[in-house]
Amino acid sequence: MRSKMLLTLLVYFTLHVSAYTQKYSYFESFDSTTIAYQDIGKGRPVFMIHGFISNGTSWNETELFKLLQANGCRLIIPDLRGNGKSDKSHDPARYANDAEVKDLIALTDHLKIEDFQAIGYSRGSIVLAKLLTQEARITKAVIGGMGIDFTNPEWDRRIRFAEAFGRQAPLNEMTRGAVNYAKSINADLEVLSLLQWHQPVTSSKELNSIDTPVMVIAGDEDTDNGDPKALHQKLPNSQLIIIPGDHNNTYKTKRFAQEVISYLSAN
Repeated sequence: MRSKMLLTLLVYFTLHVSAYTQKYSYFESFDSTTIAYQDIGKGRPVFMIHGFISNGTSWNETELFKLLQANGCRLIIPDLRGNGKSDKSHDPARYANDAEVKDLIALTDHLKIEDFQAIGYSRGSIVLAKLLTQEARITKAVIGGMGIDFTNPEWDRRIRFAEAFGRQAPLNEMTRGAVNYAKSINADLEVLSLLQWHQPVTSSKELNSIDTPVMVIAGDEDTDNGDPKALHQKLPNSQLIIIPGDHNNTYKTKRFAQEVISYLSAN
C-alpha cells in the first residue's frame, strides 16, 4: 500500500512538473526582435495569446491549459514582445504598425504550421482580432474578456492607461490598480505604456470582413472594455457566451475551459 501511494505521488509530481515547467524556445521576428514562446505537446495547434501586464505563463495553471493538453492539442504560447522572456525594447518604433500581429504571423511561418486555432483573452483578444483580418490559417478563434471598445482608435481607457504607465498623467480610479500591480511585480512601466500607445485597432468594418468562426466569451461582471454582445454583432460568423465571472478571473475557471473546448472541438 505504501509503495503504491508513493508511486501515485511520483506520477502526480512528474505530470505536474511537466505541465508547468515548460522550456522556452526563441526566434527572431520580422524586425530581429527576439520572441520567446512555449511549444507544448503534439496534435492540433492552438495559439494562446495572453493579456496585459502578463506573459504566456498566465495560461499554464488554468483549467483551459489542462483540458487542451488532455484533448491532445499542441499549445503554442508566445510571450508577446515587451513581455515575459521576449525582448523589451524602449524604442516606440518596435511596437508600431501592429508589430505584435506580425510576430504571430512570423511565428506561424517559423513553426511551419499550416492551420491552427487561436485563443485570446483581454488584450490578447485585441491582438487576435487584428490577426484575424490578416491570417487565413486560423480555422477557429476565441475572443475572451473583451467588448467592442477597442474598435475606437480614440478609446479613452487605452489612452488613459498609456498616459498613466508613461507617467504623463496622474493615477486615477481607472488606472491606479493596474499601475500599482505592475510596480509590485517590477514590470517595465515604459514598455507597458508603449504597448498601450501602439495597441492594434480593428475597425467595425474590418470585423465585418472576418469570416473565420469566432466565439466571443466574457464574464457577466466584465464590461470595462465595452459590450461583448456588440462585439459579437460585428463578427458575422460568431457566437456569444456569457458566463459567471469578472475580468481578472473568468479565464481561469472550469466553465470557461469547458465552453472553449466544446467550441473548438465541434465540427
